[in-house]
Amino acid sequence: MLNGKPLRVGIDIGGTFTDTVIEAGPTRRSTKVLTTHTAPEAGALEALDLVVREIGASPSDVDLIIHGTTLATNALIERRGAVTGLITTRGFRDVLEIRHEDRYEQYDLTLELPAPLIPRARRLPVDERMDASGAVVRPLDEAGVAAAARMLGNQGAEAVAIGFLHSYANPAHERRAAEIVQDTLPDAAITLSAEVAPEMREYQRFSTAAANAYIQPLMGRYLAGMAETLAARGYRCPLLLMLSSGGLTALDTACRFPVRLVESGPAGGAIFACEIGREAAADQLLAFDMGGTTAKLCLIDNGEAQTSRDFEVARVWRFRKGSGLPLRIPVIEMVEIGAGGGSIAGVDALGRVAVGPRSAGSEPGPAAYGRGGSDATVTDADLALGRLDPERFADGKIALDTLAADAAVDSCVARPMAASVPIAAVAISEMVEETMADAARVHAIEGGTELGHRTMVAFGGAAPNHALSLAAKLGIRRVLIPPGAGVGSAIGFLRAPAAYEVVRSLKRPLDHLDAGEAADVLAGMAEEARDIVDHAAPGAPAEEIVHAAMRYVGQGHEIEVILPGRAAADLQPAPLAALFEGRYRQLYGRLVPDGEIEVLTWAVRVSAAASDGQAPSIQHDAHTVPAAGTRRVIDSATGEASDIPCYWRPDLAPGASLQGPAVIAEAETSTLLPAGVVATVLAGGTIDCRRLETVQ
Repeated sequence: MLNGKPLRVGIDIGGTFTDTVIEAGPTRRSTKVLTTHTAPEAGALEALDLVVREIGASPSDVDLIIHGTTLATNALIERRGAVTGLITTRGFRDVLEIRHEDRYEQYDLTLELPAPLIPRARRLPVDERMDASGAVVRPLDEAGVAAAARMLGNQGAEAVAIGFLHSYANPAHERRAAEIVQDTLPDAAITLSAEVAPEMREYQRFSTAAANAYIQPLMGRYLAGMAETLAARGYRCPLLLMLSSGGLTALDTACRFPVRLVESGPAGGAIFACEIGREAAADQLLAFDMGGTTAKLCLIDNGEAQTSRDFEVARVWRFRKGSGLPLRIPVIEMVEIGAGGGSIAGVDALGRVAVGPRSAGSEPGPAAYGRGGSDATVTDADLALGRLDPERFADGKIALDTLAADAAVDSCVARPMAASVPIAAVAISEMVEETMADAARVHAIEGGTELGHRTMVAFGGAAPNHALSLAAKLGIRRVLIPPGAGVGSAIGFLRAPAAYEVVRSLKRPLDHLDAGEAADVLAGMAEEARDIVDHAAPGAPAEEIVHAAMRYVGQGHEIEVILPGRAAADLQPAPLAALFEGRYRQLYGRLVPDGEIEVLTWAVRVSAAASDGQAPSIQHDAHTVPAAGTRRVIDSATGEASDIPCYWRPDLAPGASLQGPAVIAEAETSTLLPAGVVATVLAGGTIDCRRLETVQ
């Protein structure tokens, strides 16, 4: 506690920066430090100690720490996980390699698919078989399981995934196999596909189980070590982990299912954007998160981010759908592209400027960081254009080298295209914005929506510098730059509920649905989810949301429908059919005449607020704020340099209004206001930017 207020911390470890935020009531402090990739916890703990000191507290005063990390994602991408084996039903040894038998690039004759996490020599079949209803067709060969476990032990396996056919309907064989493996390999981490992804479609289920097992030893050691180090430093508070679904969970659950931590940072950003939208009375949003390594775009409707249970990681063609390892986990749906501040720019064989997806990261980082980097990056271009303050970047923790940035842009882009450094920097900026705009358009089309009526919420260290230009390309007229934009995901962690989702496949035609059977299944799922949530937020009131994945019989994919409840009275066929048809018509504009409807999968999400959820308010007496000075900035439209007003954001009171062109600088980012944009500071400190023609 600090002055009678709960003291809470959010830590987001990204590919380039580690962001840390501490809050006590209306008081907030934050910081950015470069991510230490060889020991990610080192940078996080350094930043944690710093913000605790800055707020005038001690480690024992901290009441809660919420953590999100890219470690699980990076381990899958870089193949740095444990030696892992798979024990599976005989005849299904090669499911991970066969995949869907489709091609993500139809006409590429040199196409490469990602290699399975588990090689064939460590994928071992055993005799057993369940049918789709869960009835035993062939008993489990227990001696065969023990022999497979010994063989994996001889190959040095640290983790074992167990995936049997139709185990989602009856997990008995997987559970018995786990007992045998544990007796044979007592130190091995074991993942059951029936626990990590209890759904139909064995490829996605086996792939998710393999990924979970692959990273389980690494994440278990990391999380346990983090908790021990925090305790040793005097932090005795609970440590909660951010999930990819936008919820929080306790340490032991995160250690059991580390695959659910993939994309935890971007999930926090989506929660942050939802809150800013509510404060600004905007319910149709495009969340734009641009950090040092990637940019993320997420659609938000009526205050809720779009969600999915399908996700791909470690794509061979980065950002090409179908080229990665599929995971069947609850996630906040977003598109991620290699367009961050550290994205590397160059000129291709056809003389075109290309940006990303490769990133300079934090080691060595952009040339401007002075850490040995020589490639031109988006950050170098922004500095060359005058958009960044070289002395105040990252709150003054990183002094930017303007000469090094100019030299990198000159050698990597300007000279190959026979242009000046300013023109080359403009080309880099324009190209990265066009890349993001294209990704946003495609994401909107796939979601069956358009972008012109939406409000953009821009956050992340690089987003405010590019948000207004990107919005213009997308036809978006209103952009919100929230306070703390540079550390938005970490702030989002502090707004997230303790939440967990449990999924089960129970395939039934609606005409033959037994509502009592479905209600019993959902009751068990709700109890499992509540146990996990209660562990993360003891005593907090919880709410449930029930989903059903439904389709017309014969279709290859299903759509999710929110149900009114999980009691038998809520699960009658006729009302469920009406809900499905309403959602189907909304998505596709028509129904399938005389189509038979079936339910494939049920889901229960239980959530409970882990905090009071109140964002700090920014209190100022209204007064006119003159520009703090001027900055020489190159106009992207003309390539000409001019001196424009520069404002220091903490000096801007609610109600303050200013007009572009201008730069608004703050500790963790800068906002570039182009000509024709007027910005007003809202009561909570958010900068509301609108094109002049839309201002009433």
